[in-house]
Amino acid sequence: MNKIIIHSEYIKLDTFLKLSNCVSTGGMAKALIQEGMISVNGELEERRGRKLYPGDIVKVTDEGTFEVTKES
Repeated sequence: MNKIIIHSEYIKLDTFLKLSNCVSTGGMAKALIQEGMISVNGELEERRGRKLYPGDIVKVTDEGTFEVTKES
């Protein structure tokens, strides 16, 4: 599992996908989400603006599993 460090209280899903290098643009993030290729904490997620907090687990089909972590 890859850990992605955030420097704020939360991060939006589309921004997270760019930070984790799963996509390079917001449009690509939107398409990935609409195609049902993203799950958060084991549940399918369809909201681009979903807020992710430290401890959340994001699974991206064909890319891997990522954990949101807070900077120490």
